[in-house]
Amino acid sequence: MHNGNGGKNSSPIEVLFGTSEKIPIGRGLTELRAGRPVMIVGADGDCEATLLALPAERLQAARLAAFAEVVAPSRLRLILSASRAGAIGHDIRQPLRLELPEAIEASAVRDLVEAPVVISKLRGAPASAVERAGVRLMKLAQLLPALLVAEVPRERRPAMSHLAVQVEAGAIDGFRAEATSSLSIVSEAVIPLESGGRARFVVFRDGLGETATAVVVGKADRSRPVPVRIHSACLTGDVFGSRRCDCHEQLRLALARLVEIGGGIVLYLSQEGRGLGLANKMRAYALQDTGLDTIDANTMLGFGDDERDYGIAARMLHLLGCRQVLLLTNNPAKLEGLARTGIDLAGRVPLEAAINADN
Repeated sequence: MHNGNGGKNSSPIEVLFGTSEKIPIGRGLTELRAGRPVMIVGADGDCEATLLALPAERLQAARLAAFAEVVAPSRLRLILSASRAGAIGHDIRQPLRLELPEAIEASAVRDLVEAPVVISKLRGAPASAVERAGVRLMKLAQLLPALLVAEVPRERRPAMSHLAVQVEAGAIDGFRAEATSSLSIVSEAVIPLESGGRARFVVFRDGLGETATAVVVGKADRSRPVPVRIHSACLTGDVFGSRRCDCHEQLRLALARLVEIGGGIVLYLSQEGRGLGLANKMRAYALQDTGLDTIDANTMLGFGDDERDYGIAARMLHLLGCRQVLLLTNNPAKLEGLARTGIDLAGRVPLEAAINADN
């Protein structure tokens, strides 16, 4: 049996390559981000489904034609999240399956996926369990939650399995939790801060190679609630000083507060745009320029108003020895998200950032 640490019960193959279900999912995410299809397999009721799934964002005519030829005679279906389904006129509370006509153009598919104004006239039905898993997989890849799918003809499955990464639908939901549980500290160094004092930057890495950073300021008394700021990375605000958000200001205020009170922690997480990723954040900004607010823009793209997961923050705090925290945030939802992970919350301290005409 694989013990996860390369111990005496592990074979050399297990030590080198692992046996976790998260490995093919991680590879699948890489394929999807590169615009290549993956196979999603799983149970749909009493039947086993084997679907070829292709990201639907920025779909081009050549890729649509190639996909249709590879899966022929299976019909193409477009799977959309419940939020996007509602935005294009379908009254449904779960992901939607649209049967696509044979002659549909790639531009028409793109409109269904991301156009700000479009009403679908296609016949829709609730997506199957495997199709719903595909929507969640697209979100994990930080792509728009929309995918082209078709049943892989049985005679082509052996050949297709050598070309496409195969992902188990049932393993997708546990992917984040398993990746988070593999998080460990890999390096650290002391850095002088512009805000005053010095901070210890602690870098974490999970089993998929993703990193996160804790900025440990001063020496907080661990016998009392530790002041903590959970900060989602914001390229536009933190680095370039965007006036559309107050991220940079809140980060600056948090660091100054921690220096002032003698210590605390900033967790700097790769959760750009409330967990949507930088590309989708820019799409949401473009929609906001047409008059939508942040939540409506996210919904129009097919996302929830906040897609962040706080399990990684809880794991980092655990590894740093923090059991009780005082959260520095203006967002009460962060308390709820962190509380669900089992972290003991002593309260919340707001960070009053300046308001300007752009935010």
